[in-house]
Amino acid sequence: MLLDTASLYFRAYFGVPESVKAPDGTPVNAVRGLLDFIARLVQDHRPDDLVACMDADWRPHWRVELIPSYKAHRVAEETASGPDEEEIPDTLSPQVPVIEEVLDALGIARVGVAGYEADDVIGTLAGRAAGPVDIVTGDRDLYQLVDDARGVRVLYPLKGVGTLQVTDEAWLRERYGVDGPGYADLALLRGDPSDGLPGVPGIGEKTAAKLLDSFGDLAGIMAAVDDPSAGLTPSQRKRLDEARDYVAVAPKVVRVAGDVPVPDFDPALPVGPRDPAGLEELAARWGLGGSLERLLSTLHR
Repeated sequence: MLLDTASLYFRAYFGVPESVKAPDGTPVNAVRGLLDFIARLVQDHRPDDLVACMDADWRPHWRVELIPSYKAHRVAEETASGPDEEEIPDTLSPQVPVIEEVLDALGIARVGVAGYEADDVIGTLAGRAAGPVDIVTGDRDLYQLVDDARGVRVLYPLKGVGTLQVTDEAWLRERYGVDGPGYADLALLRGDPSDGLPGVPGIGEKTAAKLLDSFGDLAGIMAAVDDPSAGLTPSQRKRLDEARDYVAVAPKVVRVAGDVPVPDFDPALPVGPRDPAGLEELAARWGLGGSLERLLSTLHR
């Protein structure tokens, strides 16, 4: 089980009231909410391995070089020597280091790689996995990794993590008319304002799905632009032709990397905390109470 950790702690932050605080009055709603999410996921799915995948760089420079608008609207402050600062709620950002410390003390594998997003880590680990993989994320971008043959599916939270949409190829085909790799092409053509991806003007989701159904993939669609006998409308041909520069670079931006240099780590789900004393200290300092107890009880089963 691969967790898109930031996606989950953002959901926890907005789903748990800020009145959930540490003894010193600091909000810990995202921390406790994430611990409850993990406890429920372990209880319901009993994974052998569990990896909390992190955004070491939420807006990698190599993606921005290709498409400058990539996530530009979410930049709080540009940084010359490292990742730009992401605009996140003032009461969430101090909770992220606490989440990291608690996961480390628990012994839950936490993996982030400089220059890459959590999505890229997830794509790399999913590609390497020998057995079935469940990816837990509230980010539809990861639908591109769905692969029935390899047992890779996305569990998309609908209400907390107790109600999950199980996204496999049948669901993707019914909802979007594409398979996993086809979803990346669909997203590229359609665009995604939340990620600052412009898409091809005039090509919406339904048109993109029809084009992919007719021509197979992005390369097939662009080949059709150069084929006067291909079944494109004049306006589609014109829009796609004018978008060649975008289409040439967008695949590298939209598709998750599968070759991230992930360090060696132990993904096994712990049955008890790696650092019991450290965890006890964190629990007392941050008032983690029942959320941590529930997770520890679930891990111990």
